[in-house]
Amino acid sequence: MTLFASLNLDPARVVAPVSRRTFGSFVEHMGRCVYGGIYEPAHPAADADGFRQDVLALVREMGVSVVRYPGGNFVSGYRWEDGIGPVANRPVRRDLAWHSLETNEVGVDEFMRWAAKADVEVMYALNLGTRGVQEALDVHEYLNQPEGTALADRRGGKPYGIGMFCLGNEMDGPWQTGHKTAHEYGRLAAETARALRSAEPGLELIACGSSHSSMPTFGAWEATVLELAYDQVDAISAHAYYEPVDGDLPSFLASAVDMDHFITSVTATADSVGARLKSKKRINISFDEWNVWYLSEFQARPTPVDWAVAPRVIEDCYTVADAVVVGNLLISLLRHSDRVTAACQAQLVNVIAPIRAEPTGPAWRQTTFHPFALTSRLARGEVLDIGITSPTYDTERFGEVPVLDAVATHDPATGDLTVFAVNRHRTDPVELTVPLAAFGAGLEVVEAWTLHDPDLTATNTQLHPDRVAPRAAELALADGSARLRLPAVSWTAFRLAPVNAGAGRPGS
Repeated sequence: MTLFASLNLDPARVVAPVSRRTFGSFVEHMGRCVYGGIYEPAHPAADADGFRQDVLALVREMGVSVVRYPGGNFVSGYRWEDGIGPVANRPVRRDLAWHSLETNEVGVDEFMRWAAKADVEVMYALNLGTRGVQEALDVHEYLNQPEGTALADRRGGKPYGIGMFCLGNEMDGPWQTGHKTAHEYGRLAAETARALRSAEPGLELIACGSSHSSMPTFGAWEATVLELAYDQVDAISAHAYYEPVDGDLPSFLASAVDMDHFITSVTATADSVGARLKSKKRINISFDEWNVWYLSEFQARPTPVDWAVAPRVIEDCYTVADAVVVGNLLISLLRHSDRVTAACQAQLVNVIAPIRAEPTGPAWRQTTFHPFALTSRLARGEVLDIGITSPTYDTERFGEVPVLDAVATHDPATGDLTVFAVNRHRTDPVELTVPLAAFGAGLEVVEAWTLHDPDLTATNTQLHPDRVAPRAAELALADGSARLRLPAVSWTAFRLAPVNAGAGRPGS
């Protein structure tokens, strides 16, 4: 059966400008994300600094704008000083978070060199688990202070100019090294933020929010932390991972419903605190960990007996269905661009990642690479507040949800209009109609892509790296509307431009 849906678009109904920081990623010293991922000196494609150029090329193609580093759970036991100075003198340490050994061969200087090669901004996470205010000031001095102080002079070069700092990681989680109550953490976050602002007033500081929305302290944690640190921070973090539970594909395909609720709940809590404090300031959200993660499979495995260097950890192989969910989560993040000012898909290489790489072997794009890369490339200008008319379907977890989800961006400078849409229905296609009268006459199709496969379990592998990829979609313009057919369980993006304006542009 064919279903029918439509979008109501108006260039005057603007949510917020598209934030390039929406297209962030995450590099943690975990598994093979760093060692064997971005860094492998013995690889044929390694450059003089040991970084894999094939991986770097994919990072650039993916359109990553910002990378959170060095964790994650790892950061709550990390001694940043271990990763500076001569590599031969760096100590090997236990990483309690992932039960592995950290060689410290890659430290802050090496990572900053990689970030410059990848052309990404760095969001630096501070250890507020086993450490505190002084260590935060020390690493900030090393990273950002001009020459003339002890730690800046140890850096031996220009300041890195990092503008965003995370005040710890998931401090609400009992699994976190140095786990704290909301009051304990809120006090520490406020003290650390005050000290950092004394050193550099213009920093953007992110407090730890809840590790996920099903935490028993969700909401209360955010309220307490912000009551203590509201004036000192700019944003609060949100983390969410999704997987099909007990084979419940319909609910999994509607994961963005949960992300939407998560975002609106946190913003409501933050605004409530701001109102009680009589503050005119608005706290935003850094959704700095999100992805599909088969977490239950990881949790079912016993803790390793041996302590290994860069073990293979959670190297999930992603399916077509996973890619559609990732595309839908990006739609949710864009839809909330007025409050979500940064986001980081976790992680970048090998570990629950859109990019996979084998030792001395190739690197390739997982299915989830494609919706991220295309959304990053095509989302430009302003996010529009759109109306969606769609049939619904029933889910066990979320009840009745729309079959269609979508978001649109419009660039007033070029006239480009881009629509991102997902058909969540397991079996039925959707005929989508998008009236265009509000954008004037003379639009033409520049590009249209759909990610879909009859086999929802299809994956990309080392032997078959292009098994799943976006294909050209058929989009018709007639009677002042765009019309296209969205296959069941699919993610689609198309870009329109004023006639003749699209010639010669990237992707045209």
